Order: sequence, then C-alpha cells, then structure tokens
Amino acid sequence: MFDSDDSVVRRAGLLIPLFSIRGEGWGLGEIPDLVRLAHWARGAGHTTLQILPVNEPSRGQNSPYAARTAFALDPAYLAIDRLEDFHAAGGRDALSPEQRVTLDRVREADVVCWDEVRALKQAALWRSFEVFEKQVLGTGGPRADEFREFVRRHADWLEDYALYAALHDAAGGQEWQRWPEPLRQRDPGALVEARRQHERQILCLEYVQWQLERQWGEMRQGLDQAGVMLLGDLPFVVASDSADVWAHQELFRLDVTLGVPPDAFSAEGQDWGLPVYRWDAMVADDYAWMRRRAARAGELFDGYRVDHVVGLYRTYYIPQGGDERGFMPPEPSDQRVQGERLLRQLAFPEGVRPGHSRVIAEDLGTVPDWVRDSLLRLGIPGFRVLRWEKDDDVYRDPAGWPTLSVATTGTHDTDSLIDWYDGLDEAERAALWSLPRLRERGEPPPRCDEGVRQALLELVYASGSALTLVPFQDLAGTRERINVPGTVAESNWAYRMHETLEELELRDLGDKLRALCERTGRAAARGGQPAERPAAEAPPPAV
Repeated sequence: MFDSDDSVVRRAGLLIPLFSIRGEGWGLGEIPDLVRLAHWARGAGHTTLQILPVNEPSRGQNSPYAARTAFALDPAYLAIDRLEDFHAAGGRDALSPEQRVTLDRVREADVVCWDEVRALKQAALWRSFEVFEKQVLGTGGPRADEFREFVRRHADWLEDYALYAALHDAAGGQEWQRWPEPLRQRDPGALVEARRQHERQILCLEYVQWQLERQWGEMRQGLDQAGVMLLGDLPFVVASDSADVWAHQELFRLDVTLGVPPDAFSAEGQDWGLPVYRWDAMVADDYAWMRRRAARAGELFDGYRVDHVVGLYRTYYIPQGGDERGFMPPEPSDQRVQGERLLRQLAFPEGVRPGHSRVIAEDLGTVPDWVRDSLLRLGIPGFRVLRWEKDDDVYRDPAGWPTLSVATTGTHDTDSLIDWYDGLDEAERAALWSLPRLRERGEPPPRCDEGVRQALLELVYASGSALTLVPFQDLAGTRERINVPGTVAESNWAYRMHETLEELELRDLGDKLRALCERTGRAAARGGQPAERPAAEAPPPAV
C-alpha cells in the first residue's frame, strides 16, 4: 500500500461506513453494495475505499468499536435477498404483513434503524438456515461439504464465537460475567454440555458466518476487477462482554477500564468502558491473539487502519473505585519497545517486507511526538487532519506534509468540513487563509460556500501525502455526522447517504471529483493505475 520503492503512487480514497451506503438492501448498506460504490469511485478518480469496522457490536451497542468479537462479521451486512436458502424459504413473500411494513419503513428511513433491521434479518436468517439444515445438511453434497470446510478452517475463532453468542441469547442478553460459574469459568464439561444443548443455534450462527464469508469473497473479487483497494479498520480492543474476552480471560484486565487522559478536548479525560490488555500475558503468549487478528484482517482487507495506535505504546487505564490513573507501561522507553513490537506484528506479518506496510496508524489525539517519529522509522503512515495540523496558531502547509502520511479533512468522530469552517472565528479563518493555496484567493469568506469547500478539498488533495482519505460527507458537501464522541444518541453510528447508489451515479459529483484528482495528480486512468510521483520525491526506506 505504501511502498518504499523507486516511485510513490498517489492515491485518492473515500471513507464511508458500510452501513451508510444506501443500496437496495434492508435498511443499511450490505456487502455487495461495496462493488457498485467502488465502480463509481473508480470513475471519480478514487482507487481506495475505507470502511469502519464490520465486526458485530456488543449487544445494546451500535458502535463498531465496542465489538462482541474481533473476528466474526456482523450479520446485519449480509444481503438476505441473495441467499438461495432465503428464496427456497419463500423469500420476501414469506414475510408477515407486519414485517413487510417494517422493511419498507427502514429502507426509506433517513438513518439506520438498527434494532428493527437486526430483528428482521435474524428472523429471515433462521428460516434460511432451517431450509439449509433440512435440504442440504440433511442430504449432503457440495454445499454441505463447503460449509463444513469453512467451519473447520475457521475453528480457532468460530467455535468460541458461536458458543458465546448462543449462550448469550439463552441468557436473555445477560453479560457473560453474570453467567453460572461453570460457564463463566469455561469448565470443560460445562462447555461440552452447552454445545450439545445449543447445537442448532450454534449451527445457525456458523451458517450465517459462512454466508457472510462467501459474499465477502465475491465482493473482494468485484473490487479487484474495479481496480479499487479496500481498507478496513482494526478497533483497538473489543468489548468486555465479548466472545474474545470470555474465551481469553487471561489476556484482559476487567478491574480497570480503557480511556484517554485529560486534553484540550476533555478536561476530565475519557473513560471508554473497555477492557485493558494484560501486556505481560500478551508477551508470554508471543502476541498469538494479536497475530490472529492481523491474519484475519489480512483475509478481509487489502490494508487497514489501526485504531488508537498510541494505546499500543501506552495504555491509559482507569481503576474502578477512584484509584490513581496512569499508563501501562509507565516508562517511555518501555512504551516505545512495546509499541514497535506490536506494530511489527500488525503491519508486517509473515511475507510482508518492512517498508511495505499494510496498515495506516490512527495517531490522533494526545500523542507524544516520539510516537510519530517511531511510526516514521517503522515505515507506517499516520494521519494529517487539516484542522489539527498546526504549530500553535499557525497552520502547517499541506504541501509539506510527509509523503508517508494520509491526508484528510476529518474523521468519523468530527463534524463535517462545512460545519467546521462555519464554526471558525475571524482570527482562525484568517490563520487558515494564510496558507499559500488559499491566500491567493483573497479574503476568507465568512461561510463555507461551494467555492470554499472546493478550495479546502483541493488543499488536501494537493498535499504531499501519498494517500488522501476523505469522509464521503465532505466530498458530497453535506453536514451529517457519523458519531459525536462522549455522547449516547440514536443518531450516532446511524448515518445514511441522502441518495441511493443509482441516484449518485446520475449526479455530476463523480466528474467533479475526477477533475479534482487530475488537477492534484491523484487520478487513476480509466482502466489503468493511479498517478505516480517521481522517484526523487519518494520517501526514504524504512529503518
């Protein structure tokens, strides 16, 4: 993705959560929708799509950063209408009148109606499984063999996930820490009995993951044919109530929670309520769980963003009961060693040369300067967000941003480019407009009209960064947010595009974006490769 070769490919990409794509599915974006979006993006000069995590969230959560599994895909993203077993079970005609009304409503809704979508799909998937169980598993054949091979190949995570999910449902959604002690402590005899008792539910869960994997593979082939890379997102950790924490309790601390220290955005700091890694146990196990995560991400994506990368170097923990907070490990020298060791596992798995990173690092927030230096030495790109790239009150010229970086206007946690600009006071607008590419346009307008938005986009696209990844809302000129940190609201993690993919294809937005890419040396030729930067401007090899 970021190669230390004789030339550097300048790519443009867009960021959009899979659930936000408005396709023909059941109230949210589904796996096949990525293929159609990729073809549109390629026509718009963009050769990279980044999505947010696609792991299933912990029950009661919509945030993909509080997952109930680090490995399984979220069943909500399965395209139900493409399942042959669903059609054999009667398809949409078999839905009840109430379900059809609900389906029509969630498909037209402005936001993702998570609870209703999940309920609809869960019912439809169970009917599909019943057909598969009776007509395929019961009789044998190629599909039965393919299913059993999938279960065998992914047993290292699938067994624990399916059993955990079945037990969780049987317990009425009760978190595993409140289960009977034999199940909570994973007594071998209790687990054998639980697998026997919940055999059909486990089979159904495995069946759903198999169908997800098949659709994912077809989607990846479609993106390859479109010439578009798919970037995923690796959450820093999973939820406490998750299959992974239950199955690997020795790797996590539950007496403290994960957070971030006080900073300019939060005087009290933030408590994310997530578990904290036992780094000593991780080292003793040679990071086996982390390496499995990296391998799984490598199966699913061309590359991926490592969330909260500073936490790999130093984890900020918050004890229960008000005891003193702090970092693990406490010393910067140990933090550097730990972070670099972990990132080598994630960025350069076996067969990937140093200097050819498969990851990008989310190095935002309160991050010591030495972390960025460490990432550079490893050859791992970090982010450059226009609104935060400043020295005191002076904006850094994007033209000077390092090649080994990702340029963007914002993230899934920020407000839109339009709202950010409109919220600047006069002095801040003047500071922004002092950048060379903007200064030549005259006085800074007081509001973010179309001319301002295009100027800011061009500023980022013309940056020195080898890759741009811009939120879809900023490309489309809309104001919606994906998430407001520190808040709990139905609007969080529920954003949907205004228009359908079909309507998007009819707009001239793609032509405007292609022209932007061409002006800034990022456009991929139709059917060809992205633009290349001359060798003289390539970054030095990673140390």
